[in-house]
Amino acid sequence: MNTMHLIPTEDFELVKKTYIDVIDHTPGIDRHARWVYGKHPDDKLLKTYIDNGEMYIFTDHQEVFGLVALVMHQDKAYETVSWEVNASNDQVATLRLLTICPKYRGQSLGNRLLDETIKIAAENGKKALRLDTLLSNTPAQHMYEKAGFSCRGTQHLFEESLGWTDFVFYEKTLE
Repeated sequence: MNTMHLIPTEDFELVKKTYIDVIDHTPGIDRHARWVYGKHPDDKLLKTYIDNGEMYIFTDHQEVFGLVALVMHQDKAYETVSWEVNASNDQVATLRLLTICPKYRGQSLGNRLLDETIKIAAENGKKALRLDTLLSNTPAQHMYEKAGFSCRGTQHLFEESLGWTDFVFYEKTLE
């Protein structure tokens, strides 16, 4: 593989097709991430990330290896978490919908994609990169911890597409 890059994308059809492929070809996705296309993620969510310039494609300009939404602020819901880094909502970035295409799994590309998101957040002057994942998504939790993210606790929250669900919050200091 050539050098991979994380670059912004405006290609809705490619993004949609990639998430559908991931959902259709990921054993255990119903347990771990609980993604069902049209419910979560859905067209509206993906279009919002694309329209806001927050959807990134992980590529070598020939192949698509993965996708991620990288938002240059945090939602108010994150304010209740006990974060290590004291920062306002606009001083942090949040990671959403990270995925690696099924045919490229097992090659440590998730870690490389995380490295790229960390680099972009740092280049944008953010103090920390934060994310949440479902408590049931242990594969993702292991990847985040291996990449140096610290677990900042769990919360039982209502998510429109999932109902009441347990989430685990992670943070990576960028300073």
